[in-house]
Amino acid sequence: MIKVSDTAKKKVIELMTDDGFNASTDFVRVGVKSGGCSGLSYDLTFDNKKSDDDKIFEQNDVKLIVDKKSFLYLVGTTLEYSGGLNGKGFVFNNPNANRTCGCGESFSL
Repeated sequence: MIKVSDTAKKKVIELMTDDGFNASTDFVRVGVKSGGCSGLSYDLTFDNKKSDDDKIFEQNDVKLIVDKKSFLYLVGTTLEYSGGLNGKGFVFNNPNANRTCGCGESFSL
């Protein structure tokens, strides 16, 4: 399960609408890919297609879609949003990460 904070929910819905997606029917695709200064980095996009290898969750009125490989890295993660002058944007609070980089965009296990 991946959780979505209230602040992330508001920002996701706003950005999906701005990009022409419908938050009630389309998905936030969350994934992990190789790269970043700690070895793995997070990937967040909007999508309206599901493949057979995807897992779908609905949390806090947000539909999340995750491929099976990425799901192993993201179990228990909370998606948050930090705005304002010093805000980082979307932040992944991942209990599985042993090490994260200073910007919080990459991690290692």
